[in-house]
Amino acid sequence: MATLEDIGVSALFNIIGAIGFLLAFALLRIQPINDRVYFPKWYISGKRTTPGSMGGVGGKFVNLNIWTYFTFLNWMPQALKMSESDIINHAGLDSAVFLRIYKLGLKIFGPVAIVALLVLLPVNASGGTLFFLRRDLVVSNIDKLSISNIRPNSFKFFIHISLEYLFTFWICFMLYKEYSKVASMRLNFLASQGRHAEQFTVLVRNVPSVSGRSISDNVESFFRKTHPDHYLCHQGVYDANKFAKLVTKRNRLQNWLDYNQLKFERHPGKRPTRKRGCLGLWGERVDSIDFYKEQIKEFDKKMTVERQKILKESKSVTPAAFVSFNSRWGAAVCAQTQQSKNPTLWLTNWAPEPRDVYWKNLAITFFSLSIRKLMISIAVFALVFFYMIPIAFVQSLANLEGLERVAPFLRPVVEWSFVKSILQGFVPGFALKVFLYFLPVILMIMSKIEGHVAVSVLERRTAAKYYYFMLVNVFLGSLVTGTAFQQLDAFLHQSATQIPRNIGVSIPMKATFFITYIMVDGWAGIASEILRLKPLVIFHLKNMLIVKTERDLEKAMDPGSVDFPEALPSLQLYYLLGIVYMVVTPILLPFILVFFAFAYFVYRHQVINVYNQKYESAAAFWPHVHGRIIASLIISQLLLMGLLSTKKAANSTPLLVVLPILTLAFHKYCKNRFEPAFRKYPLEEAITKDTQDPASESDSSLKTYLSDAYLHPIFHSFEEELVGVRINKNDSHIASASQNDLSSFFPHRAYRRENETPQNVIRYEVESGDNMYRL
Repeated sequence: MATLEDIGVSALFNIIGAIGFLLAFALLRIQPINDRVYFPKWYISGKRTTPGSMGGVGGKFVNLNIWTYFTFLNWMPQALKMSESDIINHAGLDSAVFLRIYKLGLKIFGPVAIVALLVLLPVNASGGTLFFLRRDLVVSNIDKLSISNIRPNSFKFFIHISLEYLFTFWICFMLYKEYSKVASMRLNFLASQGRHAEQFTVLVRNVPSVSGRSISDNVESFFRKTHPDHYLCHQGVYDANKFAKLVTKRNRLQNWLDYNQLKFERHPGKRPTRKRGCLGLWGERVDSIDFYKEQIKEFDKKMTVERQKILKESKSVTPAAFVSFNSRWGAAVCAQTQQSKNPTLWLTNWAPEPRDVYWKNLAITFFSLSIRKLMISIAVFALVFFYMIPIAFVQSLANLEGLERVAPFLRPVVEWSFVKSILQGFVPGFALKVFLYFLPVILMIMSKIEGHVAVSVLERRTAAKYYYFMLVNVFLGSLVTGTAFQQLDAFLHQSATQIPRNIGVSIPMKATFFITYIMVDGWAGIASEILRLKPLVIFHLKNMLIVKTERDLEKAMDPGSVDFPEALPSLQLYYLLGIVYMVVTPILLPFILVFFAFAYFVYRHQVINVYNQKYESAAAFWPHVHGRIIASLIISQLLLMGLLSTKKAANSTPLLVVLPILTLAFHKYCKNRFEPAFRKYPLEEAITKDTQDPASESDSSLKTYLSDAYLHPIFHSFEEELVGVRINKNDSHIASASQNDLSSFFPHRAYRRENETPQNVIRYEVESGDNMYRL
């Protein structure tokens, strides 16, 4: 069990690490050679150029302006200058709401920490129970500041119950205000959006096959019949995964060719060579440039054959299509209604924006989706319990005293006090962080296998899996595993009637482990985020080996984006820890507050200067955040009831029974009041937005705008090569012959023959099964 000394050692290590990261960042960011690493957002938007050099050649790499070294910390106040409305315009609503989650943590836990520390710490410290149990249980000074130190059947438990009510009402009040604000921000953001392709479009899946008719003809016939006044056109979906793999391999060969050509340009007297065998390890030695040119030529032939195969074979066309309409109203009606009497056919959801589409999963059949989700559910369940093994090992490090009682031969290893402080105060949190490092990648692969068709949905599903994993393994697993190791000796030598008491007392004792985890992950971990060490190294390697033009330099930048699959679950874990321990062990709250303040500061800087979001979901993730904070409240209330039941508090414990019921009622109210803004697009808003569009716009201009919107990215590179016929932007309609010509080359695309007045559409997206909609 970690002591105050161990916590102090851990705090010292993590504070030194965090300060070191921040100082390194402050110095590296002012060097001209690193400017594209720490300010890529501004380069992408075209508002920043390569800084001018001072002092000749050396000034291109090192900042020779001495004054900047005295003001190198000015990035801190600069990160707070941009207003929220400016952040929305600059980085999007997703980024702005993501930052609000950290502000919400400060608003919630700031007052809670003040009240809890002033009221509960004196109450807990005066209990004295652990003084009498020190021979049976491994305790520390921090445990004496928790609820475990209160004597059984004490009237002081009424204070804890009263504050649990007070804190719950305060958190619900803040959640209500935040939900209302975010919902309003979302609606205002959507109303301010210009015309985008996804605003007109619905993704249709599980299109039934009809004998003698193609999928494209079937789609057009169905929507002309069911939506005769609003159907505009559609684009078919190809199973082009094999072709996409060829493109990836071809690009990899092209990179090697560029590298060798650049190498030869720098050293003209010696042409680069390599061996023909696998990975260049064996075989005949040949000229590298000629070798890669030959390989690329062969791949071009394979790609030509494969894309012709895709375009000609009917099996390559999947039973899905992107169907576009001439108004927001028409798209909203289609996306939010059942199209067929058979609910498993003609499934319609709002289409993701083109950059958000995960093309590989569009070819998955409807039946396969159900099988995949079942298999992944089983796999996630197995993964959660597999990770119990390393979690148990980590907990054994966190409870060396308890382990010594079971295995006395380990005692000499940890007798030195400084080593013990490091092992108990720093190693457990660091080891847990290491075990969790690769988990988001594994969970993302599982989400892709499930078959979701939008990157945003993939990230939200991965975040959900990661949250459940951290809830079961990191939180509940740490409690159970720690209790088993820590209390094993006491359980074996006491009567069965004493075991519930020991479990109840030991739960708040795990606060010391979570404190060390917060410092490792929430302090030093966040500080390392701003340093961007990995992107820094990769950028300079590319700059030395590959970059030869300004375009190459732009490609070498890796701005990244908010890592929602990992950031949101970690953030929700801190909410869970703060809410659970705000009454049980309030000494943990200051560590939580430091995390929220520091993380808000760092991520604000990253959002403004670094991150370039891959998509915009208009804060579609907020209902999940709200729901999991509510779940944290209920978990806290249930754990407190279980803890009090071991304290012979029969008179006070029943008072908590009504609190989960009130919390669930509040959640249901918020769900009914605000969640529709994240789930459906009102027809009233759709038609209002339609009437604001210029009346001069024609159907043909809208059709032209949509013609390539949902064309598979791999077709863009060779579309003009295969066919010279393009839509004439000035034509009011397309002749049947021209349409047939186009269809012969591009059966994935269909065009409407009639002319209708075009109207702009707002784009919305839904994930079936989870009712996840996104604008």
